[in-house]
Amino acid sequence: MKKQFCLSMATLGFCLSLYAQNTDAGYFVIHKSVFTVDSHTDTPLRLMEGALDFGTDNPGAGNCVDLPKMVKGSLDGVFFAVFLGQGARTPEKHEQAYLMANRIIDTVEQVVKRNESRCGIVDSPFQAYELKKKGRKAIFMGIENGYALGHNIDAVGHFYKRGIRYVTLCHTRNNDLCDSANDTIGFGGLSDYGKKVVKEMNRVGMMLDVSHISDSSFYQVIRLSAAPVIASHSCSRTICDNKRNLTDDMLLKLKKNRGVIQLCILSDYIKDIPQDPRRDSAFKALRVKYNGFSGLSDEETQKARRAWHDLQQQYPARLATVTDAVDHIDHIVKLIGIDYVGIGTDFDGGGGLADCRDASQLPAITQELVNRGYTKQDIEKIWGGNLFRVMNEVAGLAAH
Repeated sequence: MKKQFCLSMATLGFCLSLYAQNTDAGYFVIHKSVFTVDSHTDTPLRLMEGALDFGTDNPGAGNCVDLPKMVKGSLDGVFFAVFLGQGARTPEKHEQAYLMANRIIDTVEQVVKRNESRCGIVDSPFQAYELKKKGRKAIFMGIENGYALGHNIDAVGHFYKRGIRYVTLCHTRNNDLCDSANDTIGFGGLSDYGKKVVKEMNRVGMMLDVSHISDSSFYQVIRLSAAPVIASHSCSRTICDNKRNLTDDMLLKLKKNRGVIQLCILSDYIKDIPQDPRRDSAFKALRVKYNGFSGLSDEETQKARRAWHDLQQQYPARLATVTDAVDHIDHIVKLIGIDYVGIGTDFDGGGGLADCRDASQLPAITQELVNRGYTKQDIEKIWGGNLFRVMNEVAGLAAH
């Protein structure tokens, strides 16, 4: 009897231990079961440098996204941002930006081709789901900064045919489409040409990205667009008072538009954390040296990025945490509901948290969501369902 009792207790102990392990790991089961997509990474910037091998883990390179990291973090799809720094607003420079965007797309296509057994370029949710069934990662593309469109409205259709599925209308400086959140008032919102671009993007079925644009630009886009819009990498201004983030009123307007805000995990947009004054001075000097990173040549851009990386190593940032980031999701969900929020990390462009520094650590976000009571259905919407709804609606409206 004593022997049987001991065996029973041992069995019970084993079962309880197994249950605890399964409970702890339950978030990862959920994470792997849903389609996970990151709506904004600047990985093409690293690919253009030529030193990053997307097919390997790149130890010591300091990059955030590559195929091994995507596999480890069970990230099924990612939007590569075709980023253009804002330069002079002249016909010559517009042409250079247009050509550079095409070069970056060429590079992405070449990188994916070299790894075609493990990933593929897609332009629709359906294609992305099909790739997941085959164990391959989905690579979407968007353009960050409408500077690439110049004054050629036909460029919208051209880039759509090349696989671009959203355009962030501007970056940190005003361009010929609209005013930026980080610049002085120019047009007071959208330019006349910018309004034409909004309508043309609606017509071809390309998503309008309102991250980076000024408040006035945002409201004008919302009024003008016949289709839902996205904020590919933004946060809540109520939680973190940064002009790159959306106010509660903007979020309510976004809900009415049936759009989606994709949570950016760049620490400055998540939480205001005092930094080492030496770090602030060093980065300020770097911005001055490289003209606020505007109007740089390819060589200058690469030098600036290397200098930025070196300063990050010399003066590590004090970063916000996953808990801080999910506070934004909580606020957004309480304000406008579960159907209008997703995730766009800004990895390889400054995004990263103290406990989520690259794609391999993204399950930490799901773990925090589970800890706060979000259901699998909720998490599926946050990790891609809401964004894919918008993609399909934008495409459907264009088709009709």
